[in-house]
Amino acid sequence: MTLEQLRIFVAVAEREHVTQAAHDLHLTQSAVSAAITALEGRYAIKLFDRIGRRIALTDAGRTFLNEARAILVRAADGEAVLSDLADFRRGELAIAASQTIGTYWIPRVIQAFAASYPGIRVTLELGNTEFVAGRLREGAALVGFIEGPVDEPSLAVDRLFEDELMLVTAPTDPWLATGGGMAERLAAARWVLREKGSGTRVALEQVLAHYGLSATEADVALELPSNETVRTAVVAGAGITVLSRMAVGAALAAGTLVQVETPLPGRSFHALRHRERYFGRAAAAFVDLVRPGPFGGAPVRTTR
Repeated sequence: MTLEQLRIFVAVAEREHVTQAAHDLHLTQSAVSAAITALEGRYAIKLFDRIGRRIALTDAGRTFLNEARAILVRAADGEAVLSDLADFRRGELAIAASQTIGTYWIPRVIQAFAASYPGIRVTLELGNTEFVAGRLREGAALVGFIEGPVDEPSLAVDRLFEDELMLVTAPTDPWLATGGGMAERLAAARWVLREKGSGTRVALEQVLAHYGLSATEADVALELPSNETVRTAVVAGAGITVLSRMAVGAALAAGTLVQVETPLPGRSFHALRHRERYFGRAAAAFVDLVRPGPFGGAPVRTTR
């Protein structure tokens, strides 16, 4: 059994598609099929069921998938140690980030990091806060950046910097003329929300709670999977929302959104790492570019 066979097996298992795995691994379909056949033949066990043009993991394949992932994580940790010894001449840094910080902040950090360490390849995955925490638990990412709370004993959480939240709507929204106190006005509004599991959704729910309201009581027009779709819907007049200044700054400058002035609770961006995984100099150097000071050394606040 080789690491390459394990990487191929995991790729095929996660996609349940040989052609897609071959494309993502930059291999031929025949090379991927041969690796799976060799693995099954070597141990006389069936890892996949072939169902027409589809494949699906067998019970044995599902059990082996967890072990294969764990082996690849350990191999990646070993590569990270060697990369440290090579003084950043080569290596890979896998990052996962939730959408606000991943879309509007991390790309500039990746650019600065690449200029200083051109031999380190940085990969970035975007999702909500729950997705990022899951990628670190699985060992698929070494560093995570989130804007929502996470309660996971296996993950170390380090506060980075504060975000500014804004209540915004379209300048033509009739709701702007609604009278009464802010709590009454918010209760009468139609809302556009992010999906559950996102840090922005949690922040909005905290805003509602600040005014004695809850998301279950709110008149929800739309629930959408990204900041961009939420912003676009609000610009189109679907309702009001709460988003980071990072996400709405350009729209405010262009006049397609207006800010509703009202006190809002703050929130922080955080960096995550797995407590049991090797956290090398490349990862520490990347986080240094996000905020001053090394990861793990005198953070503003570290949980658990």
